[in-house]
Amino acid sequence: MEPHHANKPKPKLSMKHSKFIFCKLYISETRNTMAMDTIEHASKSDAQVVVVSQLGDHHYNRFRYTLVSYIVDDSSTGEVIYSPIRKVLLAMIEAAFATINLESQSGTHPRIGVVDDLSFHPVGQATIEDAASLAKQVASDIGNGLQVPVFLYAAAHPTGKSVGAIRRELGYYRPNYKENQWLGSVLPDVLPVKPDVGPTHVSHKRGATTVGVTPWIEGYNIPVLSKDVPAVRRITRRVTGRSGGLPTVQALALFHGDDCTEIACLLDPDHVSAYQVQTVVEQIAGEQGLEVEQGYYTDITKDAALDKYLKIACTDD
Repeated sequence: MEPHHANKPKPKLSMKHSKFIFCKLYISETRNTMAMDTIEHASKSDAQVVVVSQLGDHHYNRFRYTLVSYIVDDSSTGEVIYSPIRKVLLAMIEAAFATINLESQSGTHPRIGVVDDLSFHPVGQATIEDAASLAKQVASDIGNGLQVPVFLYAAAHPTGKSVGAIRRELGYYRPNYKENQWLGSVLPDVLPVKPDVGPTHVSHKRGATTVGVTPWIEGYNIPVLSKDVPAVRRITRRVTGRSGGLPTVQALALFHGDDCTEIACLLDPDHVSAYQVQTVVEQIAGEQGLEVEQGYYTDITKDAALDKYLKIACTDD
């Protein structure tokens, strides 16, 4: 009798592919063990897609998965016609919606939905246009397929609208519980801004989602030993590029435990380094008499992520 097919190892990906895609998937939950196990199981549904890193934070009640796979496009149209990552993302998103209720979720990190954000980043010979094509397909899966409002941003948006601009319009940054926390849904039944994909009516259990495309970005968090969130917010305003600080840097001051407020930063490593951000934060905090700890990266580097993927998922021809 032939052995059961489920016991056979899945074939590995050929090295003939040269276009790769990263997706950072942010789920508004980390305390619900059953939900996280279900989502992790879904993430392993195709050996050609690899979760190269993940990070959950109990205080933020937020989890990030970084997935990598290849993409194939139509040489005549340039449109992405296939990527295994699309099906795996949909499985993970469906698992999240099936096990997480935003109405009972709380944390010290802002969010508009159970599946709060998907950011796509092209790698290798993949282009921004490739990533945008795939991102819009995934947005359709969520918006039209699962009937969850989706807002596109950056290269996925027709005019390149930033995720920050969308979030400000939706009230993303305003805590609605005990000044420094978010509890339940923060969106009204009918959205104040029309989504790019999906319904204008919001399920309070699921919320809405943002989907965008940018070059690779790095996450870097800096702990400030202070409960004074407004004081730390003043530091973030002097650091962020939007306020005239360091170029490309986006930063949030988020309550993190009993005696710490973190400055959570996103930055483009081609324009500014984490060392520069750390130095500027320490200088400004010192002026206010606040103690700063050494920051930490929230993800592995782009090169490390691709290298890990190739070692796990690929073999030489």
